[in-house]
Amino acid sequence: MILEAYNFKGYDKGRRGIHMRLLHMGILMNHKKISRLMKKYKLFYPIRKANPARRMAKAIKTSNYADNVLNRHFDEYGPGYVLETDITYLFYGPKRSKAYLSVVKDGFTKQILSYVLSTSLEEDFVLKTINQLFEKHKHDIHTDALIHSDQGA
Repeated sequence: MILEAYNFKGYDKGRRGIHMRLLHMGILMNHKKISRLMKKYKLFYPIRKANPARRMAKAIKTSNYADNVLNRHFDEYGPGYVLETDITYLFYGPKRSKAYLSVVKDGFTKQILSYVLSTSLEEDFVLKTINQLFEKHKHDIHTDALIHSDQGA
């Protein structure tokens, strides 16, 4: 049973993967027993190495994150001072195609100031949203306004 779970889907699994596969087969077995039987029948699995990009970023201690100046107090500054932005994924059509919606919202009035819909997730797409914001609301936005975004794409 352990050998069958070990070879399931064509790649080697470790103790946890075998444990999960055995559970799906309706067999409850302690992880220590699985480890013991793997050692007895010389079933080894490759040890996953850490992500080199993450290790490098940790080593040089660089961060692309800005300081959290607002600290979630979006509505304390008045209209035009705090602008919130985000990208939303939209699925449509019979083939579940994906579209992206970039939005800028005023943190005080909760009004959508600009939005752009795109079929690809590129930097130009977000820049179009910001350019549209300044074209439509140039006089409503303060020169010391803060733009708040989640730390996704």
